[in-house]
Amino acid sequence: MRNYIHLHIILLFFGISLNSNAAGLEKIIHFQTPDQEVIVDTESMEKREYNDLKDKYNGNDFIYERSTENSGWWTRFKQWLTDFFKDLFNINTDARAADITDIILKVFYVVIFLLVVFFIVKAIINKEGNWVFGKSSDKSIIPVTDIENNIYEADFKSLIQNAEKENNYRLAIRYYYLWLLKTLSEAEIIDYDVEKTNSDYYIEIEKEEMKKDFSYTSYLYNYIWYGEFDIDDNQFNKAKDAFTQFLRSLWT
Repeated sequence: MRNYIHLHIILLFFGISLNSNAAGLEKIIHFQTPDQEVIVDTESMEKREYNDLKDKYNGNDFIYERSTENSGWWTRFKQWLTDFFKDLFNINTDARAADITDIILKVFYVVIFLLVVFFIVKAIINKEGNWVFGKSSDKSIIPVTDIENNIYEADFKSLIQNAEKENNYRLAIRYYYLWLLKTLSEAEIIDYDVEKTNSDYYIEIEKEEMKKDFSYTSYLYNYIWYGEFDIDDNQFNKAKDAFTQFLRSLWT
């Protein structure tokens, strides 16, 4: 009797398990193979267009990637350049405009550096010409455009003789005038400076008689050199006499 009860319990247990497994399997099959069809929405969709977004959201309130209010002046300047190039070249993004700004600034730095080097080298050559060209260089061989910067090294007597041989009277008068300024400066009557004018030198001269001679020779120089008038032998000789007499008075 007791064995019969145990067998009944075992059969009852397996029966429940089999029923549970069968129900689960039925659910799985039911979900894997649905009986209902999938409903597809075939209604037409209305396409929305956004044409004016760039103009509508173009204000400063809609720029989130940068803030320069609390930045230094250099950062603000670079941002101003970036905005300028962005508008000038119609660039789409701030990043691309910033790259172009960096390239332009680098080119600007290189140009400034080359200009500084050029002026330094030029100043050294003008001031230390003997060191650059050597002691045996001829002092009279100086470009006409550089004579004003090298009046103390120039041999004006030879320069004037060469100009007279070529009948270049205008150039000869220019050399006479620069020779006169050199002599006045060496006599400490004036303080020569290439940037000064005739009026500046006239004020520096103290003696009245010397002021008159300088005023007259300056007039001849301005008339002949800057006026670009062709002068004949007679006119040149008169101007030459005025300069030579003034120079002699300074040498004595």
